[in-house]
This record gives sequence, structure tokens and C-alpha cells, in this order.
Amino acid sequence: MPSSRVVRWGILGPGSIASRFMRRASEAANAEVVAVGSRTPERAAAFAATHGIARAHGSYEALLDDPAVDAVYIGVPNSLHHPWTMRALAAGKHVLCEKPYSRHPAEVAEAFDAADRAGRILMEAFMWRHTPQARRFVELLPEVGTLQAIRATFSFRIVGPADVRLEAGLDGGSLMDVGCYAVSGARLVAGSEPVRVLGEQTVAASGVDMTFAGLLRFPGNVIATIGSGFTSDDASLEAVGDANILVMRSPWQGQARALWLGDREIPVTPVDPYPLELENMSAAILGEGRPLLGRADALGQARTIAALYESATTGAAVTVEA
Repeated sequence: MPSSRVVRWGILGPGSIASRFMRRASEAANAEVVAVGSRTPERAAAFAATHGIARAHGSYEALLDDPAVDAVYIGVPNSLHHPWTMRALAAGKHVLCEKPYSRHPAEVAEAFDAADRAGRILMEAFMWRHTPQARRFVELLPEVGTLQAIRATFSFRIVGPADVRLEAGLDGGSLMDVGCYAVSGARLVAGSEPVRVLGEQTVAASGVDMTFAGLLRFPGNVIATIGSGFTSDDASLEAVGDANILVMRSPWQGQARALWLGDREIPVTPVDPYPLELENMSAAILGEGRPLLGRADALGQARTIAALYESATTGAAVTVEA
């Protein structure tokens, strides 16, 4: 337990996602970012200077050895999430790890087991789930009637081949980078885990998926379609029922200004989701709340992503691990 009513955070991996995390981190009343760790002292110092962080460590190990750090935010590439989470938990830190935690369900289970043994909190950082837009969407779901279908998309354009998200060795690919949001959205709307999936992908020269499309079958005869890619701009979440359709455009980063229930516009306020996520995690660490996302959600994500990739590789529908 932190020695004060403010959780002292360290940033492990000062990349672009960490910069977005830091944009309004000071708005979280129960959290303070006190340190950053990078692979080089120069990069750590530059990030610390930009964001007003007191201490800069020239290695990830040094950050984890810092006794003034209660919890770490891990923003390294996908393939490094699990090893650095395990090292952080072993060092006695609470961990907020960027999404997706892993495409391997066994790694998710191992990490949450380690967190339980250490008496530490681990959360996968799907920041969009903390937004008032996501809460309002769920509140309005009964008005669509009996749910029949879900549509979820997230795509953006990558220009040029020198992008970490195109590196197979770092678990890049559109499904891992942005399609995981669509999976998260479909699972939230369905209120359950998919039982079977079918996936199709187009593959870049580096071996990762440039575009990905999936069909997810949920209990109750609900079918979700999800799509992701690095070649176009698209972001939406839709719930189709026998009475109405609920739609949110730009749902993943707190930017939506309205939801649409049929022809009815329902205003919502844009909000930066990162401080909301930071506040929720910090409250849980302080014993003043519960983490919004835990083991079950992270396992559901990893099992679905693993099954989608297996289906895209084999060309056959795949039953999702229960």
C-alpha cells in the first residue's frame, strides 16, 4: 500500500502512447507520476523534461528498483508487455499495462497469478472502457430491443514501412494495435464471450496483418463483425436490435460528442480517457475502489484474439477457448 493517499507512478517506456497517457495525467487527483525509465538516459531525461517528471532512469531495471515508485504504467511494444509486467510484479509494483496485454492466454493467466501471489493489482489498459461514452452506450442498450448483431471497427492509415506496428517480432499488426478495441467493444455489447470466430486478413511484407476482418458468434444467436486496418480511417460501434439501432462514431478515444439511437441524437461530452483510467487504477491500489478491468476481461480478450489469428491462418472457424 502506498505511504500516502496518492499513488506514485513510474512510466516504463516513454513512447508515443506514454506521451498521450501523460497529456492530462495531472488531472487524476489520487495519482502522481514521479519517475520514468527508458532504454537510454538521454531519452528518459527528454521525456521527464517534457512532462515535468522529477526522476529519469536510464533503464527499465532502474525504474523498477526505485523505492519511491508504487506502480508502473507499461507502454512498450506488444511483445514486451508480458516480460516487463512479470518483472514489475516481482519488484513489488502494481501494473497498468497497455493493451492488448498479450495474444497468448497462458501469459495472461500467468501474469494475473503472479499479481495475486504478490498482492498487487494488474490491469489491462483499455482506456476507452473508462469513458462516459462507453457507460452511456451500455445504459442505452436495452432500448435496441433484443440484440441481434454488433458492428465494431477501428482503422487508421500508416504511411511508410518504418513503423513499430508493422514489426512481426514485436507482435505488430492491425488486430493487435486497433482491432483489439473492436473486439473489446463487441464483447462489452454482447455481455458475454464469443463461442466461435472466423477471421480473414491481408498480410504486409513484414508478415503482420495490414487489415483484419472477423465474425464472432456469441450466445443467443448474436453475430458481431469486427474490422481493423492500417489503410483507411474508420472507427465505430453499433448495436443492432429488433427494435432499434444504437450507433457511436469515434468511440475509442473519448472523442464522441453524441450517440445515435435510430434518428435520436443523444449528446455526450468528449473526455480524455487516460486520467479516468489512472484514477480508477489508483483508487483500487489505495483500497478505495475496484479496477474496472481484471483477469476475466483480459483472458476474454486474449482468447478471442488468439482464435481470430488461428482462424485467419487455417481458413477455418475456430472455437474460442472457454
